[in-house]
Amino acid sequence: MGHARWDGFFHHDTIFPLFLFIAGGSFPFSLAKQRAKGISEGRIRARIIRRGLTLVVLGMVYNGLLQLNLDSIRIPSVLGRIGLAWMFAALIYMHGGVRTRIITAVALLTAYTLVLQFVPAPDAPDAGPLTYAGNIVGYVDRTIMPSHLLHPGKFDPEGLLSTVPAIVTALLGMFTGTFVRNDDPKRSGGRKALVMAAGAVVLLLAALGWNLWQPINKSLWNGAFVCAAGAYSLGLFALFYYLIDVRQWRRWTRFFQVIGVNSITIYLGQRIINFGYTSKFLFGGIASKFPPEMGDILLGIGYIACCWLMLWLLDRQKIYLKV
Repeated sequence: MGHARWDGFFHHDTIFPLFLFIAGGSFPFSLAKQRAKGISEGRIRARIIRRGLTLVVLGMVYNGLLQLNLDSIRIPSVLGRIGLAWMFAALIYMHGGVRTRIITAVALLTAYTLVLQFVPAPDAPDAGPLTYAGNIVGYVDRTIMPSHLLHPGKFDPEGLLSTVPAIVTALLGMFTGTFVRNDDPKRSGGRKALVMAAGAVVLLLAALGWNLWQPINKSLWNGAFVCAAGAYSLGLFALFYYLIDVRQWRRWTRFFQVIGVNSITIYLGQRIINFGYTSKFLFGGIASKFPPEMGDILLGIGYIACCWLMLWLLDRQKIYLKV
């Protein structure tokens, strides 16, 4: 239940790419809806760019933009990467056919892989191109914005160059959304779920093979990571598509819907509101009566409960933060 320090693939490494995958998966539906309303291509394109840049700004707000420490504020961010990767993927999807989209995704991932493997950081050529000190991704960021990184002067896991393969993660979601949206009468919902599950297995095998050459690495967002996270995301999507859309088992989803419709709200809200304090205030007494490990679990559950209650109240009032 944490992040890999460098190479490796831990549970928390799956959350970020899954969010980007789902953001990509919704776009084919959104694009079709906008076109059906007669919205011009230029206006759709402007909306895509505005949304992407808005997420970049919100990411900087999350990192402390309002504190006005402009000389040291971290510029890269999770929201910024989602915004940029989704934006470029959406523009690629919007202006290309199926073949063009696939070729573009393969080309981006191939080019990034080759650069990562064969272009070491000039300021640490002996460290190895896939190491923390020697990778070209960190060098680009150190050159362009050395004081604005998560680790100033060293490295940032959401840097500029590693946004390129993240575009492919968003495109994988868009490919999936297109597949689900296709109303081919020969493909039932169950068959679609099975095909997606098979696709997840293919991506998993690709990740395992790629891992032998370039170890899975979230900080570099390398090809092995794209495939591993893609396998995880597509596999989960296939499972829940089957349960919710095919079998119509939906009553249990309410808890998650409340979070999903206001995901950006709770992501930013945790930065602004001290839910940990609220959890201790409400549940600290009960937690203190248990062993420390169990007490921590109870406080964690209380934290989630406090977050969920706020989102539930917003949902009741139809208040949503949308970008």
